[in-house]
Amino acid sequence: MISGKNYIGAHLSAKGTITYRTFNPLLNIENEPLHTEASQEEVDEAVDLAASAFETYGAMSGSQKATFLNTIADEILNLDDALIQMYCSESGLPEGRAKGERGRTVGQLRSFADLITEGSWVDATIDTALPDRTPVPKPDLRKMLVPLGPVVVFGSSNFPFAFSTAGGDTAAALAAGCPVVVKSHPMHAGTSEMVASAVLRAAGKTGMPNGVFSNLNSSGTAVGVQLVGHPQVKAVGFTGSIKGGRALFNLASQREEPIPVFAEMGSINPVVALPSALKGHADDWAKKYAGSITVGAGQFCTNPGLILGIQGTDLDRFIKILGSEIETLEPNCMLHPNIHENYEKGKSELSGQHGVTVAASYDAEVAANHARQKILTVDGPGFLKNPRLHQEVFGPFSIVVRCADLDELTMIINNLEGQLTGTILGSTDEIRANQKVGTALQNRVGRIIFNGVPTGVEVCPAMQHGGPYPASTDSRFTAVGTHSIKRWVRPFSYQNWPQELLPDELKDGNPMKISRLVNNALSNDPI
Repeated sequence: MISGKNYIGAHLSAKGTITYRTFNPLLNIENEPLHTEASQEEVDEAVDLAASAFETYGAMSGSQKATFLNTIADEILNLDDALIQMYCSESGLPEGRAKGERGRTVGQLRSFADLITEGSWVDATIDTALPDRTPVPKPDLRKMLVPLGPVVVFGSSNFPFAFSTAGGDTAAALAAGCPVVVKSHPMHAGTSEMVASAVLRAAGKTGMPNGVFSNLNSSGTAVGVQLVGHPQVKAVGFTGSIKGGRALFNLASQREEPIPVFAEMGSINPVVALPSALKGHADDWAKKYAGSITVGAGQFCTNPGLILGIQGTDLDRFIKILGSEIETLEPNCMLHPNIHENYEKGKSELSGQHGVTVAASYDAEVAANHARQKILTVDGPGFLKNPRLHQEVFGPFSIVVRCADLDELTMIINNLEGQLTGTILGSTDEIRANQKVGTALQNRVGRIIFNGVPTGVEVCPAMQHGGPYPASTDSRFTAVGTHSIKRWVRPFSYQNWPQELLPDELKDGNPMKISRLVNNALSNDPI
């Protein structure tokens, strides 16, 4: 079923000379299919085809694009167990996780289909003419969001479905009217090819232009560099490391025509445990956080990598129970030997930093590529003095900081880099009495959580998955939920344009019956 070739539009191609195999981390063996990395010629063909497809696809109606997205969802489900087995063999993740992530991916596609069928997402804004205004007549102006053009999406390592080939970035870009060229992640090239085949079957069934979607293999960085540098690429979506995201951002900004890179990168997701949360409840919170830190081998971008508390017996109790729970949980398999190796290096490096103490560590023998969880502690001044402790260790790892008081805790928050999430554990009265803590956290994160855990990202319009740099390259946008479509569009105005030539969204009669801002008042009515 796996050809190992690249999809250049609907055509399979393997002109390159570099080949590679994916890896089964659970069995600790290479998978059988051989994949061929895309050549420069194939990169150019895919992007040129996408640019040509944009001329047609960018002008298609919301209902046409919605049919395409829903058909992609259907075709992914039609791959059934064969796709699930491929996912598991390339990630080491269990079948339940695979099916859950597939459900999320299908749900994302359908939610974008609903969004563009209804149509109000384009933010249609109309200011009608005032020809008799003095001293200067007012022109008729009508504005809406329009697609940018071909988008490159980089598949992520930790979500082979939901943040990869037909994941959130791709679904949002296709919904916006942008053709997509995916650079599949080398760790799950087989999964990507299977999902790509579903996308292209859907494109054929729904009459989409050839080039609306392509999928390119890559064993390293060369294909990504070529894609970002291609003059017909208009935007980039990336989920991964700070190093990788920043490299793409730099490449894109150095082009003759700079383009946006929407990168969701590293985060340690600070958790503030106020005294009221731990007094009498330290055991409960410790058990919940042991589960949050280790779920999925800690391979979530919202993993709680930093816990801040006020030194004292309640925090001591929390650390003790957290440690004992951590040491009893069975380690999970990581996504790849390279990821496991990087985890071990990062864990070791932070464990050896000055002033750091090991609070708990799973030290028993484990199978290959399984991550032994670890908890460290450090005092407030030690954390403040050492920026290395601020950096993410991708895996089941967390640092608990013993702060002298709330002033020191607030200072630590203010000195953190940007984060995806922040969590406050405590009573409403205590939070109200210490608003500076909440304000400091709000200034450093994209989402704040009350009395919960940060792991788990609901896919809905109100979700903000992004934050100040380096959590993401643009904190104004989300990578999750239907509002993520706004990354792939730009505002465009028509001035004094003939009614018959306007898009339906901007015509006086409002044939789509969408919500529009007309002369500063929201309305679904004709003008």
